[in-house]
Order: sequence, then structure tokens, then C-alpha cells
Amino acid sequence: MSDVELVLRSTRVVTPEGERPAAVAVSGGRIADVLPYEAEVPAGARLVDIGDDALLPGLVDTHVHVNDPGRTEWEGFETATRAAAAGGVTTLVDMPLNSIPPTTTVAALTTKRNTAFDKVHVDVGFWGGAVPGNLKDLQPLYDAGVFGFKCFLLHSGVDEFPQLSPAELEAAMGEIASFGGLLIVHAEDPQLIDSAPRPHGRKYADFLASRPRAAEDTAIGQLIALAKRLDARVHVLHLSSSDALPLIAAARRDGVRLTVESCPHYLTLTAEEVPDGATEFKCCPPIREAGNQDALWRGLADGTIDCVVSDHSPSTVDLKRLDTGDFGQAWGGISSLQLGLPAIWTEARRRGHSLSDVARWMSTGPARLVGLSGKGVIAPGRDADFAVLAPEETFTVDPAALHHRNQVTAYAGRTLHGVVRATWLRGQLIADRGVTTRPRGRLIARERHEEHA
Repeated sequence: MSDVELVLRSTRVVTPEGERPAAVAVSGGRIADVLPYEAEVPAGARLVDIGDDALLPGLVDTHVHVNDPGRTEWEGFETATRAAAAGGVTTLVDMPLNSIPPTTTVAALTTKRNTAFDKVHVDVGFWGGAVPGNLKDLQPLYDAGVFGFKCFLLHSGVDEFPQLSPAELEAAMGEIASFGGLLIVHAEDPQLIDSAPRPHGRKYADFLASRPRAAEDTAIGQLIALAKRLDARVHVLHLSSSDALPLIAAARRDGVRLTVESCPHYLTLTAEEVPDGATEFKCCPPIREAGNQDALWRGLADGTIDCVVSDHSPSTVDLKRLDTGDFGQAWGGISSLQLGLPAIWTEARRRGHSLSDVARWMSTGPARLVGLSGKGVIAPGRDADFAVLAPEETFTVDPAALHHRNQVTAYAGRTLHGVVRATWLRGQLIADRGVTTRPRGRLIARERHEEHA
């Protein structure tokens, strides 16, 4: 222990075994040991005593749209990672859209890495994209370190990232399975969406009707059948329909290698509370009814849903059409990267869940999904990535206080439990009461072992 340079001590350290008083020793950016609370501080080490604030593993957010380069006015690596650091997120994985170019070739991945290089406040990895015509690019992208491949089954919202047809989906899934990769899917059935009422006007109920639960359920059923036949690893993105949970649970019992995420907005916001014209609440799939939300929480509790990630999908203010409140015309995306931890903790504590549950959903689960063996838990040998949370303290969300480039959020004016006091990345303080340091993050790649889930 003579090489320990830092000890963080708290009465509430969230470890894989549960929450307990402990002292976490850090050496060389990694956790050297988790010691009893009363343990003597090694000679030469700096002690940071956080009292009764909770020490959680840094959050891992595997669903973030940074939009850089090409749509940097929507977000950008500097602002996105600054918001992440302020919110207790220490690692994020960037989606292959809505940047220009999208991450569908090795050249585009190189462009994105060069753009991000010296701007990131947290560790950043990248997803690749599976689109029509890039089958030959999938293995090279995987070899270059992407964590897997995203595809759409219907229009993505941007023309440069087209959806896959059923035949193209099967070809891409088979190719990705051949080298042990992971396919992550925006699962809504295009035919059911096309046959639903078209979204238009200010009524949220009309927008909700345009994205029925059945569209998710049908698409997920099709993915399950294909994944079973091809023995492929498939991950369902941003689950909002609780009706799909029995399908998912049955598929896993049947041996299908399927994982599922949901998002803070589906777990903390309800359709009943969305005012007409409030387009800051628009996302696809949509925020659904309270009863549906209750079922999603049951899916989290029983492990059917593996993790909770933000799907941070910002745009410029004008694209949200706040002036007209027209849900048919507004960009669909919720900005919540900085707010995910307190939003989920607020609802989790109300429902009787613990900080250990939150850490499992928002740190351990996402790290396991993408195979980041050094992230996601407070345990010896792991990266010294931490979020310091005051669990019982409350704050009211002020969009002007957010680090997101465009300060529009569906959480504006909400009172949340859990103030993120500080964030540490590999033993270095990167955010303190919302104020971030210079960028200290790294660009990370998929680890060279397979079968993470």
C-alpha cells in the first residue's frame, strides 16, 4: 500500500456487495483496495473525506448522440463531455449518428476520433453504424475498436443514416455474428408506424398515437426470431413499451443472446403530464403512460431490463419547434446527459430501490454491455472512476445551469433528489459542484476479448 496516493472515505460507499462505510485507496489511477472505514491512511496519501455523501462508481452511458463533427451546433464533444462530468458520468459511448459523416467506415471513425481528441472531459468510445451498402466495412470497423453496430428498422431522422430492409438486417446481423460483434437496434416496425395516424399539431395524445407500442413489440419479436436463428448478440435500444417485456424474458429463457436498455425519460416522465405543445418532451419511441412506466420499473427490478442510459439526443432550439409546439415537426430527442443520475435516483428512492440498484443499472450494466472490464464497479483493480452524490439533497432543474450546448430539457423546473457533488476519473477530480476542470478524458476502444454479455 506504499504507492497509494489518494484515499476517498465515505460512510456510504456503493460496492458490488452493497452500500457500506469504507475507504477506497487509489494508486496509479486504479482502485488499489477497498478498506474498512477506520483504516489508517497510508503514509504520503491524500485523504478526501466525503462524510455522508455517497461514493458511487462513475456512470457509464452507452447511448449518447454527440453529433460532432457536422452538427456541432447541436452538441459537440466539449459540451457533451463537460455535461457528463458534471452529472457523474465518467465514460460514454457515442452513437454513429447524427454526426456528418456518420460512423459507418473506418475513415469516418478516424475523422470522429480526430475531432474528439483533445476535447473530452470523460472517457469516450464509439459505436459503428450498419447501413445499406456498408457490409464490407463492418469487420474493419470492429477491428478498429468500435463497441458494436447500430441500425434502424425505419427512418432514422437523418437521411445520411438510412434504415436496413429486412434482407439487409439479416445480412448485417449474420456478418456481425460471424466475428462475435454486437448489433444494437432502434426497434420500431416501419409498417405499423406507417399505418398509424400521422403526427401533427400540438396534442401530445396525437403524437403518442403515431408511435404505438405494437410497433416496438412487433420489431422486437422479429429481432428475437432472427437472433435465435443466427445465434447473434442483439441489444434493444431505448425500450419504452412494457408490453415487450414478456417476449424478452421468454427469449432469454430460450437462450437468445438479447440485452435491453431503457432511459430516464421513460422511467421518470409520463404521457399524462406532458402538456400539449411541450415539444421538449418529444422522443421516439415516445414517453408513455404511467401504467406502462410501472411495468418498466418491474422489468428493471427483475433484471429483464439490463441497464439505464440517457439516449441524450439534443438539437438546436429552433428544431424543437417550441414556438409552434407542433409535435409532427419538432426534432425528437431528450437532453438529459447531466441529469440522468438524479432523475433516476429520485424515482428509484420513491419506489423503494437503493443506490446499489442505481449503480447496477447505470454503471455496472452498461459497462458489462460493452465489455469495459475496468469500469462500472468500486472494486480493486478497476479504474478509480467515481460519482459523489448527496442523495437526500434536492435541487430544481434550471436549463441555464446545464452544460449542454442547447439548454433545452424536459426536466426544466422539476425538483430532483440527489446532487452530484463531484466526479473523479482515474483518481483525478474532473468536476466539483458542477465546475469542470480541463479535459482529462481518453478515447477508448473495445477490449480485445469477446462474448461480453
